[in-house]
Amino acid sequence: MTDPSNATISTVHQAQFIGAHALNIPTLRILQDDGSLYAGVSPPVLDRDTALNIYDSMVFIRLLDERMLAAQRQGRISFYMQCLGEEASTVASAAALDRHDMIMAQYREQGALRYRGFTLAQFMNQLFSNEQDLGKGRQMPVHYGCRDIHFMTISSPLGTQIPQASGYAYAQKLRGESNTTLCYFGEGAASEGDFHAGLNMAAVLQAPVIFFCRNNGYAISTPASEQFIGDGIACRAVGYGIQAIRVDGADVLAVYEATRLARKLALEQQEPVLVEAIAYRLGAHSSSDDPSGYRSREEEERWRKQDPIARYRLWLLQQGWLDEAADQIASDALRQEILEALKVAEQIPKPRLDTLISDVYAEPPPGLRSQLEALKEHIRQYPDAYPVSAGRLD
Repeated sequence: MTDPSNATISTVHQAQFIGAHALNIPTLRILQDDGSLYAGVSPPVLDRDTALNIYDSMVFIRLLDERMLAAQRQGRISFYMQCLGEEASTVASAAALDRHDMIMAQYREQGALRYRGFTLAQFMNQLFSNEQDLGKGRQMPVHYGCRDIHFMTISSPLGTQIPQASGYAYAQKLRGESNTTLCYFGEGAASEGDFHAGLNMAAVLQAPVIFFCRNNGYAISTPASEQFIGDGIACRAVGYGIQAIRVDGADVLAVYEATRLARKLALEQQEPVLVEAIAYRLGAHSSSDDPSGYRSREEEERWRKQDPIARYRLWLLQQGWLDEAADQIASDALRQEILEALKVAEQIPKPRLDTLISDVYAEPPPGLRSQLEALKEHIRQYPDAYPVSAGRLD
């Protein structure tokens, strides 16, 4: 029975406490490290074209990350964040969605963007904040967004997208749409108040949102063991009355199947679902971080043996869907393509300074106009302190 507090009442006559680990959530895994399936396991229904598109997107992001971190070290861009080791989590989950489902990301989900068709030029234009950047150069690098492929622009403050996703999915429900919203975040963001507000809101309103937590073991330098004591993040969803599943985030097939089923459940039952993907962050938190200060090389090497791209590649070879020689040629060509695109994007001028205050109001208010004029005067006074392109004050 229930009482007005909405708690299910089951009566006992001796005091009982429920242990912190009373709920044991298993981890879904389909692919073994050698690319073979576990005994008795059937893979998800995945056609050859989709499977190869997933692989191509993962390889693209791995090579892009490699090149752009080097570009940051060379001083060509100001900042970068890799998704090294987490490619399967972001690409395979995006592949399981409908292309009209909304994606709200944190800042390590460039694989989902690529899978949806974000072009190499669009990546580069955003990273260099040039005049062809969809965000008009207003965001830090890796803060992507694209209306055409239903990818909400990324915000720097941690966790803000979680309650926003609940609201967006609730609006989808009210409009009678047959689409959902998938919201990515890390386990560190699950310590933010927005996580709890967003999940409770979605649960109460029965919003068809998929919360996708990338539990990569570290919130910058803080290991998960120092962030929380409970059994990961999935158990928190259950506490809010939300169904949850935990999955090996380095296993493409497991991530794809978990997300596909989560989407099906969210839309058919019109309720939220949480997916927790366990995948180690092989790289640094960002280009500003040095992980050698808080974790060992031995730890990294243990996880490197579970590289999601290597494991998935072996499975594709076993299916006869991938040719080793052709794959190597394609990777070499892509490296060169990325380098050429970088050279082009860094030569494109920055946006005109006036665009800094456009698009927010129909007419910029006097306060913003006066601030813009003060900025222009400052640049005129100290032209040597700013890039040449910043002198576009017309």
